[in-house]
Amino acid sequence: MATTSQTQTVMEAEPTYTTIMLRAGHESVHRRVSTTPPRDCRPDEIPLIDINGIYNDAVARKKMAAIVKHAVERSGFFYVKNHGIDEEVIENARQATIKFFEQSAEAKNRVSRAKSKHFNGYSGRGTTQISPSESLDMKESFMWQYDPKFDPEQKDAGTVPPGVKAWLRHEDFIWDGTAHIPGFQSDIITYWQMCLKLARSLAKVFALCEDLPEDYFARLTTYPGADGVLNYYPAALDDKEAADDGNDKVGIGAHTDLQCFTLLWQDEVGGLQVLNSDDEWIKAPPVPGTLVVNVGDFLMRMSNDRFKSTVHRVYNRAAVDRYSMPFFFGFNFNETCGVLPTCVDEAHPAKYEPISCGEVCLLSLRTSLLHSIVEEWVSDIFFSLQWCRSRFQASRVDKKTGSGEQAAAAVTTRVLS
Repeated sequence: MATTSQTQTVMEAEPTYTTIMLRAGHESVHRRVSTTPPRDCRPDEIPLIDINGIYNDAVARKKMAAIVKHAVERSGFFYVKNHGIDEEVIENARQATIKFFEQSAEAKNRVSRAKSKHFNGYSGRGTTQISPSESLDMKESFMWQYDPKFDPEQKDAGTVPPGVKAWLRHEDFIWDGTAHIPGFQSDIITYWQMCLKLARSLAKVFALCEDLPEDYFARLTTYPGADGVLNYYPAALDDKEAADDGNDKVGIGAHTDLQCFTLLWQDEVGGLQVLNSDDEWIKAPPVPGTLVVNVGDFLMRMSNDRFKSTVHRVYNRAAVDRYSMPFFFGFNFNETCGVLPTCVDEAHPAKYEPISCGEVCLLSLRTSLLHSIVEEWVSDIFFSLQWCRSRFQASRVDKKTGSGEQAAAAVTTRVLS
């Protein structure tokens, strides 16, 4: 008996896109983003690079520079293994992180960022919104900034040049307020010191990537921007929060990093997403024994946009808590830097004027604060007008409530107070 086969053509749906707004320096930019749920990254998109020998082998650094260059010019993200930070150091810092965030809200708020002049200390869940297009950031953080007394390369913290000292943003109240946690400062600072050592060595590799002498950036990393952060992302509470397409509560919204580059340790939970050149979100899952490295805005600027400072964000859609320990590295905040000489020619003139890393960070933080103040003000006015409208409508139904004019006077008092 003969059989008849029928071929049916399945038409793939065209991808759909939305637009997100990003805060970039003193301005906002818009970026097209696919609405397709995030997919796993491919090895060629976020490569794994062996950096064994980075500390003491100039030949090895030259070899890895070619591989790193390909990664940072394509996606701006890569993993590194054999990075030299002992697993015991990482584990001790992880345990210290968990101990801090397991404290009561009262204990954590003893080192609240509200007490800081320079954004050091603890910030609670939903107190920041890094992306205007997404939800409040559903994470808790603890932040500290470069302090020369913890820098192994600075033998005498009292000899800091005046031009550098004016840009230092460290504060001791965060350590005083966590002294009751056994080993907290010691474990966190040890991890930070190892990250600082690795970052200075990676700066040599980035110089080689641009055909410069490997010590080209050495004078810019004597008192660097070296910010440490501990992050806690609470577990998803229900099936909706665990779904890729049903959870609108972002851990930290879409953004780029400000300084030169970031070193990220993330636990086994996952949640990091990177926006690729095709406007797709791709997952950057944890790889045991590695750190994630990504280029920041300042290094992209110095490379004349050859290196990519790529948009990324975090969602915790797991049933367990997520922890991460990023380290943000930038050049001395007082040093003015222009586009690198090897990144310009007649066909590719410099796109950016010289500026210091400190000025870029300060400008961005001021802009973020202004946005937050304006958003809060607009929200308050909207709420007040809604309240006024409801009171006015009620007054038409029940004259005992009072007149619309009285309600309007009340809302005016609220808005101006």
